[in-house]
Amino acid sequence: MTDHRVACLAFDGLAPFELGVATEVFALARPELDTGHWYEFALCAPEPGPLRVTGGFAVVAPHGLEALERADTVIVPGVPDPREDPPPPVLDALRAAHARGARMVSICSGAFALAAAGLLDGLEAATHWRYAALLAERFPAVRVNADVLYLDAGSVLTSAGTAAGIDLCLHLVRRDHGAEVANAVARRIVVAAHREGGQAQFVERPLPAEPGTGLAATRAWMLERLDAPLTVPDLARHAGYSPRSFARRFVAETGTTPLQWLIARRVVEAQRLLEGTDLGVDAVASRAGFGTAPALRKHFARALGTSPAAYRRAFRAAA
Repeated sequence: MTDHRVACLAFDGLAPFELGVATEVFALARPELDTGHWYEFALCAPEPGPLRVTGGFAVVAPHGLEALERADTVIVPGVPDPREDPPPPVLDALRAAHARGARMVSICSGAFALAAAGLLDGLEAATHWRYAALLAERFPAVRVNADVLYLDAGSVLTSAGTAAGIDLCLHLVRRDHGAEVANAVARRIVVAAHREGGQAQFVERPLPAEPGTGLAATRAWMLERLDAPLTVPDLARHAGYSPRSFARRFVAETGTTPLQWLIARRVVEAQRLLEGTDLGVDAVASRAGFGTAPALRKHFARALGTSPAAYRRAFRAAA
C-alpha cells in the first residue's frame, strides 16, 4: 500500500507553530508503529523557494502548487493576512484538489484560504476565536463556530488556533490508522491522546491558581477506572471537594463536564478494543465502561456517526 500523500501549503509570512504541528505529525517517519504505510509529506508554496517566517527566519518550500495535484490530504496551516485572499492560482489549486477528492484541512487562519476558495460554503467551520467574527463577516455562507477545537465535515476539516491543530492532526491519524496508533503518536510528542473537537477553545481558568490544586490526578485516576461506574460524588471524594465545587472546577480546567469528559475517553477506549481485540460488542461495552451494548452503540453513534460493528469492519478493511 502506498503512503498517504500530505501536501502542506505555506505562504510567505507564515506562523511557525502551525507549520511545525503538521510537520511533527505527518513528516516524521514512525517505523516503530509498524503500520505498513504512513504519510509522505511535501511542503509547498505558491512558488517554490524561501518563505519568511514570523520571528525573523526563513524556511524553504521545495514544491509549488503542483504538489496539490497528487495530494490525498491538503493542509493549510495559516494565512499571513486573513483580510486578504490568497492569489487566484492558489484558490484554483485548492478547488481542483477538493474536486478530485483530496481531504482539505485548515489550522487556525488557514480557514480563510478554504473559505476564499468556496470550500466552506454551507459548512460549519472553526478558526481561532480571534478571527471568528472576521471569518463570518467576510464569508457569510460559512457557519462559523468560535467555541470548538476542531470540526470534521468528512472531506473538509477545520481547527482553531495553535494547539488545537495538534488535536485535529491526531484526529486525522485516528481516522486513518485507529486510536491505538494515534495514542502512540500522542505519546511520542508528549500531548494528551484525545481531546474532543467540541471542547471549548479556551477555558475559564486553564491553570490552577495554586500549584497542586488542579484535578489532573483525579483525571488520571478516572482513566485507570474507565470500566467502573464512576459518579460525580466518587470523583469529588477523590479530589477532596464537594460534588458542586468539583464539577465547577472540572469545567473551569477542561472546558467540559466530568460526564462528557468520561464518555469521550470511554469512546476512545472502545475504539482501541474494537481495533485491537476480537472481543464482542458486549465485552467491549463492559471494558470501556458503558456497561451495556445499547449504551455503547448510543454514545458511539453520537461521537463517531457509526456503530461499533461498522467501525470494526471499516478499520480492519482499511488495515
